[in-house]
Amino acid sequence: MTYTGHVSVGGRADVRELPGLTISKLAVGGFDNNCYLLRCTRSGRQVLIDAAAEPDRLLELIGDDGIDAVVTTHAHRDHWAALADVVAATGARVIAHVDDADDIAVPVDERIVDGARVRVGQAELEAIHLVGHTVGSVALLYDDPSGPPHIFTGDCLFPGGVGNTWQDPVRFASLYDGVVRRIFDRLPDETWVYPGHGADTTLGAERPALDEWRSRGW
Repeated sequence: MTYTGHVSVGGRADVRELPGLTISKLAVGGFDNNCYLLRCTRSGRQVLIDAAAEPDRLLELIGDDGIDAVVTTHAHRDHWAALADVVAATGARVIAHVDDADDIAVPVDERIVDGARVRVGQAELEAIHLVGHTVGSVALLYDDPSGPPHIFTGDCLFPGGVGNTWQDPVRFASLYDGVVRRIFDRLPDETWVYPGHGADTTLGAERPALDEWRSRGW
């Protein structure tokens, strides 16, 4: 079946097959969070992005092969509420940006910084630090060697705008400038965006609205 990125809480995962990486998107919990299970097609090693809620469903998605790590995109509780249960069941390492790590109520094994590499078997993600939604938010870039890039943006970029900065102009400017400079200015229109909530998008679909986002301030 063709991947669409449209998932609903209680529904099945939507699965995208890339040559080097399989991406399974699952919606969980009362805040309609997206969790992403990444599986290296060569080695079978797996990494989960955001153990947000419903640990039983996440463990069912992970399956018997387990996971090497859980990357938490930022410190808001709706993105790690199931983390303790998933780690207890799998023994996975916990990875988060150093600036958000102390606000996650599970011990963080690997405190990453901008540019850090996270291995998924023989595939690799690059951490992109973005300040504004939280001080230690990260997007995770998979620069697919066989096609356009794929980026997991947590709560920093969605269809229609950047993440919530609570009407704080300083926080908005930081997040907006970071998203533009570090994502839009660097990556092509074909880049697929996987956000922390809701539907996917592409940079090309969002790029024409960048000036509007800046003018409105959210």
